[in-house]
Amino acid sequence: MTRSTVTMPWEILDRMERAVAKVRDRLLRSTAALNQAGIPYAVVGGHAVASWVATVDEGAVRNTRDVDLLVRREDLPAVTAAMQRAGFVPEKSFGVTMLLDGPSAKPSESIHLLFAGEQVRENDPLPCPDLETIDDPAGFRVTKLSSLVRIMLLSNRNEDGMHIRDLIGVGLIDQSWPAKLPPVLAERLQAILDTPDA
Repeated sequence: MTRSTVTMPWEILDRMERAVAKVRDRLLRSTAALNQAGIPYAVVGGHAVASWVATVDEGAVRNTRDVDLLVRREDLPAVTAAMQRAGFVPEKSFGVTMLLDGPSAKPSESIHLLFAGEQVRENDPLPCPDLETIDDPAGFRVTKLSSLVRIMLLSNRNEDGMHIRDLIGVGLIDQSWPAKLPPVLAERLQAILDTPDA
């Protein structure tokens, strides 16, 4: 049996490239708006993971379509106003506070807001960590690694496990980490550490 090469029309490859560029633009426009307004925030989720992974191995960086920001609840009016000036539209869907990237954007084309010190979902065992950031050379603020890991373990979705495995894969998380976490999160992290190829 011979191997055959699967070819894709250039149009599909162009669409893939445009999709990544649109997400990057969304991230940079939203964080620039908050920087300009002087509003505290931290990039969390997949973009924060990518930023941390890139400090070790840029070849291990994974693209993500989500732009997740951690803000303070009391700053929500100021966050909303700053984001509206940048073209974003406030929306609440499935209990998630988001800002759509324009009036005709889909929920997949939005900024998702999480709130420092609050549970993301009603049944979460713990609230999100406080707003702790480091500066990022790309011009936006990224949450500290310890806070990022806590948020992903709280979310406890398959994609969060994948992101944690990316951090493990480049050596940013190791077997010493569960001891630093509350028991429920330590158990979740240990399960991921025990199944690196899952």
